Amino acid sequence: MSYETIDLAVERSGIAIIHLNRPDRLNAFNRIMMEELLSACDVIDGDDAVRAVIVTGTGRAFCVGADLDTGGDTFDAEARGRDPGIINRDGGGRVALRFFQLTKPIIAAINGPAVGVGITMTLSMDVRLAVPEAKIGFVFTRRGIVPEACSSWFLPRLVGISQAAQWCYSGRVFPATEAARAGLLVTVEDGEDVVDRAHRLAEELTARSAPVSVALTRQMLWRGMTLDHPMEAHRADSRAIQALGSLADAREGVESFLEKREPKWSLRPSRDTPDVFADWDEPDFR
Repeated sequence: MSYETIDLAVERSGIAIIHLNRPDRLNAFNRIMMEELLSACDVIDGDDAVRAVIVTGTGRAFCVGADLDTGGDTFDAEARGRDPGIINRDGGGRVALRFFQLTKPIIAAINGPAVGVGITMTLSMDVRLAVPEAKIGFVFTRRGIVPEACSSWFLPRLVGISQAAQWCYSGRVFPATEAARAGLLVTVEDGEDVVDRAHRLAEELTARSAPVSVALTRQMLWRGMTLDHPMEAHRADSRAIQALGSLADAREGVESFLEKREPKWSLRPSRDTPDVFADWDEPDFR
């Protein structure tokens, strides 16, 4: 599939790489990029050969935030021809939520500045790797707006409310090393290629794991953060163990371990991943 603002490639190893590809604009985010990222996620979720995803930038930036080419009207819905009486969905939020729903692990390989939506879109990814010289910024208050892309939900859960407040209130740009100390991301060693490091991590996360098990585990971890009590997690865990325990991959996982051989997984995330969070009021839970 051909795209205008991104590139999508699937390697033979089963790793999909998305390049944000507007290097002349430092990969600034616009509506076309939003639509193409949503499309790429659909392609990836529909391709069971894909085991993990890496998102990086083309050129010297990851993404410097929203494209400001319309000047002061950039965030004015009415000026952009939208009905001001209707709440228009935030584009960054649509992308962040789609990454949240993805059935494959997703890694940000931050190769340069990641500011505004350039960093908030990564908060629903599983791991953020960055070159030490990358600059990070939640700059929204300095643009007269507020954080978007669901970052008011994701960021405090990742780094705590106090750190999230300091970064968001001030809107200052800070080094990747500071973000790493707070646990937001992991910096790679000086001179190390961040995409190569992301690739090694993606293989480590998925090479020997059952794809459906990874897909369901990802949803259990992320959606588990919304639950009010560990009993709810216990219910989801119990459903998941029961749902997968009778399927072919559970048998293969045990038998391959006992026989000291590599497993041959047969289940597919696109069709075989159960929803263990649906219908909480079912009476069959003991």
